[in-house]
Amino acid sequence: MTENNKRSRVTSANEDRISNLPGHLIDVILERIPIEDVVRTSILSRMWRYKWTTMRELVFDEQFSKKLENYGMLGTHGLIRVINQVLLLHIGPISKFHLCIPNIPFDSFKEVDQWILFLSTKGVMDFSLINFNRHYRLPSHMFSCLELRTLEIHHCTFNPPLQFEGFLNLETLVLVNVDFMPNSGGNVINLPQLKKLSLCHCTNVYNFTIKAANLQELLADTFPDMLLQLLHSQRIVIVNVSLLNPVQVQRTNMAMILSKMPQIEKFFIDGPFLKSLVAGRPIWLSSRLNTLKHLWLKKISLGDLDQLNAILCLLQNSPNLETLFIAHANEEPLVMDDDAQQASNPLESPNCFNKKFDRLEWVELSCIKGTRPQMLFIKLLLACSPSLELFSIEPNGTLDVNRRLNILMDILKFPKASPKAAMFCLDQSLAMHI
Repeated sequence: MTENNKRSRVTSANEDRISNLPGHLIDVILERIPIEDVVRTSILSRMWRYKWTTMRELVFDEQFSKKLENYGMLGTHGLIRVINQVLLLHIGPISKFHLCIPNIPFDSFKEVDQWILFLSTKGVMDFSLINFNRHYRLPSHMFSCLELRTLEIHHCTFNPPLQFEGFLNLETLVLVNVDFMPNSGGNVINLPQLKKLSLCHCTNVYNFTIKAANLQELLADTFPDMLLQLLHSQRIVIVNVSLLNPVQVQRTNMAMILSKMPQIEKFFIDGPFLKSLVAGRPIWLSSRLNTLKHLWLKKISLGDLDQLNAILCLLQNSPNLETLFIAHANEEPLVMDDDAQQASNPLESPNCFNKKFDRLEWVELSCIKGTRPQMLFIKLLLACSPSLELFSIEPNGTLDVNRRLNILMDILKFPKASPKAAMFCLDQSLAMHI
């Protein structure tokens, strides 16, 4: 082999292929590396010294805080100093900024205010603030980030200025443990592109008045009348609601709520919320839920006639329902409160089994105690679902093995309308007994 060939092969072996990649590919690689490691690339070579300063995505998440803690730098001044240095040296736009504020002593949030002010000039489109510290009042600069597409805020106070009209480009809004300050101007926040809204453990939600005509997915723990306030969009297809505080319920008609969701495909709701929509009154729906295909019910007590009637109403008026998931409440009593209540139970009527759930294919029931209402309901589903393919049950884990085994054996004796229905028991402790 000639000397030139050897030299060529050595050069090829030592070639820095990453440095020779196009700039946008290098940015993609750097965005997948923790921020502290990205900054370290500045020591690789002169070419790499300032690569990180033009990154469009900056993530100071919980993992970043834990690494600072491992280095003994998690104190207030250490965290602030590191983030200040990164932002001071940064050049160009920032499309994504994620910040986790750990539970460490903070004299004030003035540095966080300054960071948000800095970001408001950088065209940020994806902003996340996960606050584990004391409640933080968002500064007015937050509402100047008008290019936002995704916004997630935890443990903060939301108080937009009076002149704020809305985030016109926002598509996803996640608010957790957020307190909404009263808006003395009474103006509506316009979110015309919003598709997904999540409100969890928020307070003073009545002060959060929005207009979101294109909303498609809503997750909220709130009150029924507040839910009505949020249901502006005729395009909504996914709703996940739970009752925020049963003591403060203002009873709202179920038909009124469902009429606001004409395109609903997936519906998640808990028992207390469902009960608040019925409250002992007759249930009548003006139209059928023809688009509803998936129904998830949690904290359900079939011994509660309000909840039971509401569930039967949903099943009867959802002709295209394909999947049904029910998680029963742990505290459900083994029997109904009195004989009169049991006599008025629609499951006790022979006519109840004349129903048909023609499209229902998949049923999962968990936390089964074997109460009479539960067993009658299971019998109804098996007898009236000719398209059923899978029926899964999970007995309540607090019951002894013999009781759980008896429940399973009783269910296996129920007649099935579907010859192809497969029965599954999600309880491994029973496997050796069957």
